[in-house]
Amino acid sequence: MTAPPTKSEIGSPDAASQGAENDDPAEVQSGAPRSNNDPRLKQQRPNNQQPRRDRRDIHGWIVLDKPIGMTSTQAVAVVKRLFSAKRAGHAGTLDPLASGGLPIALGEATKTVPFVMEGRKRYRFMVRWGEERDTDDSEGKVVRSNAERPSAEAICALLPQFTGLIEQTPPRYSAIKVQGERAYDLARDGEVVELAPRPVEIHQLSLVKQLDSDHSVFEAECGKGTYVRALARDIGRLLNCFGHICALRRTLVGPFGENDMIPLEELEALCNRAASGEGSLADALLPVETALDDIPALAVSRADAARLHRGQAVLLRGRDAPNSSGTVYVTVAGRLLALAEIGNGELIPKRVFNLTGLTASSGRNERI
Repeated sequence: MTAPPTKSEIGSPDAASQGAENDDPAEVQSGAPRSNNDPRLKQQRPNNQQPRRDRRDIHGWIVLDKPIGMTSTQAVAVVKRLFSAKRAGHAGTLDPLASGGLPIALGEATKTVPFVMEGRKRYRFMVRWGEERDTDDSEGKVVRSNAERPSAEAICALLPQFTGLIEQTPPRYSAIKVQGERAYDLARDGEVVELAPRPVEIHQLSLVKQLDSDHSVFEAECGKGTYVRALARDIGRLLNCFGHICALRRTLVGPFGENDMIPLEELEALCNRAASGEGSLADALLPVETALDDIPALAVSRADAARLHRGQAVLLRGRDAPNSSGTVYVTVAGRLLALAEIGNGELIPKRVFNLTGLTASSGRNERI
């Protein structure tokens, strides 16, 4: 058997590391082993826990390179504590046994979370051939097996069937509701869960490396609602060898790529330096408007900005008035002011930002 994949390939130095994803950010998909209520996943509170600090207004994005073994909820809590932030949330759950990009919004950035959730995701993942499991990853029970192993040529010949707009049946262990109950709860109780196929879009799917007869590494770029675990399951079925995810790393979420990610250890070190006066927390932040890369920007005067800030519409007139319609993000003197809609010659504010407090430093306005 060849050497296991390196961290640069799938984000884990151990071929036995298990990955589980949540490809639909609106859903927290997990079976019993991945539940946030699993006591094995709860962080121990240190005996020397420091007194709670006053919460502050901090606005921007942290793209955490989430380590394996940490839930997304735990990751948000850690970042919120490090920054003593008043508000925090994430844009797209990563299950504990997956690594990679977890965008965490602080303060007013939480108002831009939906724009990140609608963006494309990219994953690098490893499939273990020969076994299909009830969770479609390494944590589940084996439900089918076969001694057949696929060749790289057979795999590549099959991948076009899984690109473009396809019908995909979600895993049994997912957060989709069936008659008011989560599918993973029903599956955990031993009930047969029948989930209907639904359309998803796979923009790109490729075989990166055939490690050995048992393991293949893939890369996929997909839209909202795609389940990578289901991809591994369905490819294995068509190859008549069966398969499941055994490692997973997310490398892109909307506008946030690997260059934006910061490991937890590095973030903790930066926060410790800032606490001792050797740096600024602003250096770790990406601007709130980074999440709005695909939305047109519109600059307004200070007078119009005052109206928008009060929730009042602004008439668009003159030769500089935009002739388009739809959503824009509004700036005044280069500073983010609001999300607004253009229609019928008016600029109508939908979400107004109050960026009083700590924001990203000027050096973070451009990608690293």
